[in-house]
Amino acid sequence: MIVAFRGLLALLILIALQGCSAIKLGYQQLPTLSYWWLDSTVSFSSAQTPAAKEAIDKLYQWHRREELAGYGEVLQRIGQLSTGPLQADQVCSVATDVQARLDVLMRQAVVQAAPVVLALGPRQLSHIARQWESKNEDWEKEWLQGDAQARLERRLDKAVNRFNSFYGELNPAQIGLLKAQLAQSPWTAEWGRRDRQRRQQDLLSTLQRVAQSGMTPAQAEAQLWGVWQRWLAPTDAAQRNVLQSLSQRACENLAQLHNTTTPEQRVRVARRLRAYERDIQDLTRP
Repeated sequence: MIVAFRGLLALLILIALQGCSAIKLGYQQLPTLSYWWLDSTVSFSSAQTPAAKEAIDKLYQWHRREELAGYGEVLQRIGQLSTGPLQADQVCSVATDVQARLDVLMRQAVVQAAPVVLALGPRQLSHIARQWESKNEDWEKEWLQGDAQARLERRLDKAVNRFNSFYGELNPAQIGLLKAQLAQSPWTAEWGRRDRQRRQQDLLSTLQRVAQSGMTPAQAEAQLWGVWQRWLAPTDAAQRNVLQSLSQRACENLAQLHNTTTPEQRVRVARRLRAYERDIQDLTRP
């Protein structure tokens, strides 16, 4: 139930969606897709499956009823800002708003997740560890292979594809700017691997502690909420400083790139955001 989203990451996921109906279609399928993803990671028993599905459905219904309209307001704000030049503090302000909404979501998620986690057994915990080992191998193949230049080019390809889907095809100068931004980023694949492992180990040790200690649901909720807080603000000062630097740099980079966009690219952005707003309005109707 715990998903490592940051405010800006959530924003970039939104803008990377293809097609005006992507949000609506994807959102409507969230309960099913979420269960499939969780089951592949946890491997629920037949006795555990009904409770897991019920928890996911409760979270989905709550979010659609109580929270979804707020995302439409955020999109409207982004649309207004995107018509002109951007300042880094404006981007960070939007990211802060998104993060606040994600915190509300995670508060509700841990409420629903706690009874499910309390029912996990050694088999599920071992399955989670094996799944993460496999996924970590895939991650390392993608991000750690090759020399520094090869890694940079792979990161650039992904960034260009992401922004092409939002602004339309970037011109050579914009691609050059993206490459320079990535080259100057404090993020490295080695740091990314350490941070990924840090988050996984924190969550797995917490799941083990909750599942094996006979906690009350309220105690389990507190433990799971602590994981989310540590993911966003690590106890290690060096890790925390890198995350803060990455967040600030992301705001600066997005503003800088946006300010190079053409009138045609900004029109495309406005159309895409209006389509997203319409999708959310449709989803929030009774």
